[in-house]
This record gives sequence, C-alpha cells and structure tokens, in this order.
Amino acid sequence: MEAYKALPYGISDFRQIRRESLYFVDKSMYLETIEQAGHFLFFIRPRRFGKSLFLSMLRYYYDINAGENFAEMFRGLWIADHPTPWQGKFQVLHLDFSQIGGDAEVLPVKFNQYFGIRLDDFVERYAAYYPEDFVERVREREDADSKFALITATAQARGHKLYLIVDEYDNFTNTVLNEQGEAIYHAMTHASGFYRDVFKKFKGNFDRILMMGVSPVTLDDLTSGYNIATSITMDERFNQMLGFSETDVREMIRYYQSMGALHANEEQLIAEMKPWYDGYCFSQSVVCTSPKMFNCDMVTYYINYIIQHGRAPEDMIDRNTRTDYLKLDKLIKLDKLDGDRKGVLLEVAEKGSILGNVADSFPAARLTDPDMFKSLLFYYGMVTITGMRGSKMILGIPNNNVRRQYYDYLLQEYRKICRVDVSALSDTYDDAALDGNWKPMMEYILKAYHDTTAVRSLIEGERNLQGFMNAYLSLNAYYLTAPEVELNHGYCDFFLMPDLKRWPMVKHSYILELKYISKTDTEAKAESQWKEALEQIKTYAQGEKVRLLTTGTELHPIVAQIRGYELVRMEEVPISIK
Repeated sequence: MEAYKALPYGISDFRQIRRESLYFVDKSMYLETIEQAGHFLFFIRPRRFGKSLFLSMLRYYYDINAGENFAEMFRGLWIADHPTPWQGKFQVLHLDFSQIGGDAEVLPVKFNQYFGIRLDDFVERYAAYYPEDFVERVREREDADSKFALITATAQARGHKLYLIVDEYDNFTNTVLNEQGEAIYHAMTHASGFYRDVFKKFKGNFDRILMMGVSPVTLDDLTSGYNIATSITMDERFNQMLGFSETDVREMIRYYQSMGALHANEEQLIAEMKPWYDGYCFSQSVVCTSPKMFNCDMVTYYINYIIQHGRAPEDMIDRNTRTDYLKLDKLIKLDKLDGDRKGVLLEVAEKGSILGNVADSFPAARLTDPDMFKSLLFYYGMVTITGMRGSKMILGIPNNNVRRQYYDYLLQEYRKICRVDVSALSDTYDDAALDGNWKPMMEYILKAYHDTTAVRSLIEGERNLQGFMNAYLSLNAYYLTAPEVELNHGYCDFFLMPDLKRWPMVKHSYILELKYISKTDTEAKAESQWKEALEQIKTYAQGEKVRLLTTGTELHPIVAQIRGYELVRMEEVPISIK
C-alpha cells in the first residue's frame, strides 16, 4: 500500500503540516476575501473549529520572510495560483493568549512575560530590517510595554508594515470570568485595567489586525480601549471558512479510500457522522441556501480512528472536547444561575430549539440576561442557526454531540430531585435491545418521570416529558436516539435506531410515540388522541426509510399515553409491512 498523508489530529502548525506532508483541507481561498473585508477584523467560532490552524496559515502567507518557503508551503493550494498583492509584505506578530494562565493577581506579570518573549522573538526574526544593534536594544528593555513602544516606533519610522494576529484573544479573561467572577474580570477590562491598556496599545500601531476567539464578551468590554475592529463572525462570506463542508469530508474519505487506508462505504460514513458532527450555520443570510458545516476536529477524530483501528470508535464524542463544555458550565453558573437562564437551557434541551436573535457583542454584566445568554450559547456552539421565523432566528441544537451535553445537564437536574438507579436502567436496555422485552425499559423511565414531581416547577406538560425521555434514553448505548425524526411524511417522537456497527448483536429497534394529555382533558379527547397515535405510528413503521435503518432487526412500534404524570396506557402496535 502506498504511503498516505496522515491526518493532523491535534496539530495546528501550518508549517509542520506542510513539511510533514500531512492531510490538509484547503481554506486558502478565504485569504483574499479577508483582505477585502477590512484592515482590523474580529472573528468568532466555537472551540475546535480550526481557528488556530487557519491563523497559522495566514501568518506564513503574509510573512515578509517567507521567500522561497512560500512555494514549498503553499504548493497545490488555491492561493498559490491566485496570490494577492499583500502576500509576503508584512512583519507578523503572532500572539496566542491561551498560553497565559494563573490567578488574576499574577496575570499582569504573566502577560508581561509572555508578551515580552514574543516581542524578543519578533525582533530576532526581522532583525535584517532594523538597525544593527536593534535586537540587543529591545532585549535590554525590562518590560514588554517599552519593548513594544520601541519596536512600533522604529517600524513606523522605517515604513515597515506590521500585521498582528491574536489567537484565543479571550482565553484567560474567560477563565477569570468563570472562576473568579465578574468583579475581578471587570477590573482587568475596564478603566485602568491592564488588559484594556494592552488593547489600547494595539490600536494605531498595526496596518492589519485579525483576532479570533470564542466569545465577543471580552471585546465588548474593551470597546472604549479598542473600537476599530469589524466583526465578520456572521458575515455570509465566511460561513464556511472554518470547519468542514460535506464536500471537504467526502474528498477526505475518497482520498483515504484511494490510498487503501479506508475501506468503509462513503455513504455509510457520511450517514454516521452527519447526526453527530454536522449541522452548524453561522449566518442567517445563508441558513436556507448554504450547506451546514461539520466540526472539523470531530471528523478528524472519527476518520483517524477508523484508519488506525479498522472500525468506528465506540464513543462518537471526542473525549478531548468534553473539557470545553466544562468551561461553558462554569459560565452558566456564573454568580448564580437565575430561573430565566435555567429556563433558556431547559427549553433548548427539551424542545431542541429556541427563538431569539444573536447579539454581535455584549458585556459580561449582561450574561444574566436570558436574551444575551442565547447569544452566548450560539458562540459556544451549543445552538446554531437552523431557520428563521419572521425577524427571529430559530436557534437549534446542531447535532447529537451537542445534544448529549444538554442531556447531561438535564440528567443532573433530574437527579437532584429523584435519584435513578442507572445500573438497573441499563439492565432494562439490555432486555430491550437483545430480547425485545421493551416494557421494563419504558416502565422504568416513565416511573422515574412520575416520581420526579418537583420538575413541574421547571417546565410543565408535553415538552417536559419529551426532555425527560430524551435525557434517559441517551444513556442507552445500543441506539442512536433520534427525537423528532421525519419518517414517511411525519415526525415520530423517538426513533431508537440500532447502532449495528458497534453492537451487531442488537436484534430489536423501536419507534416511540408519546401522547400527553392534561388532567383536565376529557376521556373523549384521550380516546381520539390514542386512535390518532395508532394510525400515525403505523404510517411511520411502513416507510422505506425505517426499513432501511432497521435492517436485520425486529421493529417494535410503541405508543404510550400520559395524563399529567401518570401512565394511562401503553402497547405495541402490530404492523404489516407492505
């Protein structure tokens, strides 16, 4: 087998990827559009969407020292055949604020040390463009501020063009906000706060600036010190700049198939990845016209695992991403999670979407505002734009990976009220998947729903039932639990699609239709609802899509009716496949 390009899982250095001939998804065509967008730009994407790698590519593209290395590093990429006038015209200062950490008390010192080291590196790399003793003069300066002042003054006097690239611009400020609260964060970013002073220095000293991060909160709080950036976060021209399009993913699959490293069927791989990694849209202007984006880290994790092991990973979620959601969890609990914000989380978790509009920026002081909290969830990738309703965006859960994070949150909330024996519940999943004995599973979950009576104070009615079932069914490893799936011209409540790649021993699959009636509804309404449910589930079960997705298993259509918090009736509906 011919040697193939390894996947750069966890590698964000563009030069290393190109020199080691690793697989690279070309995003260089966006460099020209970035130049056209403005001189001082600000761009936000969720974690693990390829921000650092893109900035690394941009850094090497504009570096005046690139010289002969440009042809080597960019050979075969779009930009090599369409270079812009600004290629190789800048001295580039690259800062990565994820390298700075520590308590608020030591952050000014840590920042000064890091900034000083980066400035020393800068003058060494561009020493040929400065006076003979310039490197030594800069190194003699004890603090970063004076180094920076000397460099920028000399560069301007000599007519040098400077490009500032800031990666993870909000990393350590978010950490302070998460762990030490708004008061300490405010002291850093307002008035004479050291971080505000840093951004004031950036202003006016660079010909071009591009900053990337996860949240607009810090930049909003720095507005009075740094108010020159144009946000291109939701600009439709950049919707597909980071992450992978389906075309990118298919090209990757075909490459590894052609090299003999990947033997799985392309359509099967796409079908398995889509529900877990796809679904992101970052601009309302293209929500109905542009393909959704895949999380590139997740795709790389998945395909790399199959190449290395010859099979799909048992866990579709990359464990390295779990810590990212812990950071969001701390933001959620900042100071005190009020009922309105909790209501936002519960509505998204239990309905799958919420109406709202995304704010371009907002200060940390407004994080407790439910409307701003929706925006925060968008920027963290916990909701994405799935459609429009009038002037409002429909902000929905993008995929199963993110949905799992919400279900984990729901489970924590439910367990505070009523402890459920997960081990005993797991036994009922075994019975349902292996033996077709589904009643213990359904009865166990619905009894837990009944016992969790205090949840009534959170969200009442059918939506709460849906969320509860979602959360507990997500603990079932045998199935890809898909809520509200379109099956044969309708949407079933739950489709337990067998994950036969991982669990080939599973012999049974399920469609669940849950009907909720309030305590005040009449018996006539209950009976009418029940008959309607029976007809609905028969229609779903006879669809071609269901037959394809349940091949090799016995399908069980289950209808359950709940009045208030009581199970009224539940039965399996016999079907005849036409």
